Amino acid sequence: MKNPKSFYHGHQFPAPVISCAVRWYFRFQLSLRDIEELLFERGMIVSYETVRRWCDKFDAGFAHRVKAARRKPGTTWHLDEVFVTLRDEPYLLWRAVDQHDTELDILLQKRRDKAAAKRFFKRVLASCPEAPRKIVTDQPRSYPAAKAEIPKLEHVKHVFVRASARLNNRAENSHQPTRERERRMRGFRDPERTQVFLSSFGPIRQHFALKRHLLRASLYRKQLGERFAAWHCFTELTQGPSAF
Repeated sequence: MKNPKSFYHGHQFPAPVISCAVRWYFRFQLSLRDIEELLFERGMIVSYETVRRWCDKFDAGFAHRVKAARRKPGTTWHLDEVFVTLRDEPYLLWRAVDQHDTELDILLQKRRDKAAAKRFFKRVLASCPEAPRKIVTDQPRSYPAAKAEIPKLEHVKHVFVRASARLNNRAENSHQPTRERERRMRGFRDPERTQVFLSSFGPIRQHFALKRHLLRASLYRKQLGERFAAWHCFTELTQGPSAF
């Protein structure tokens, strides 16, 4: 029986270099050219277009493994939408997080009607093993109308809050990393590429973004070390990026 091909089969650069470049791009506020410079400092001559191709190829696979390995989603879902502008056209970025601030899923759509809400509910349900016990949203009528047509959610408790009162802060705050990245990238452009990027950006960034202010320094370092060890498993590394 033949051994399966490596995750990185056919690539000139070793796996630690590719894995590290992809992690830097999704974890930190770095441009492709920033990563090109960081790799050059370490003796690797890689163009920013090569880094772009690595991110386009490996981001979804890495993010899927991160999501599959994280703890079971919480029983309370917080849903919210935020406007983003792509080439001067307004879009709505729908996002769901649980009570632990873990991003469950995102979906970029043009509308905010019942069909859009129903599409988003189905997407989140597909990415979670179980339906929630409670859903928290602001007050658009599209949410209850869509929820009533989905059997898994029909009897789930639905809590409404006023968006103007900032009572759904857990969901609203979850947009902040996206806003920061949007500014760093000088705006998003293509809807399809934006959806793909943000679908990977959330899980990979959150994998390393521990709540440091709640942890002792020793515990923080221990947990961060565990996250790096898990990342090496997700990306099929046999050695750390320090090898280069």
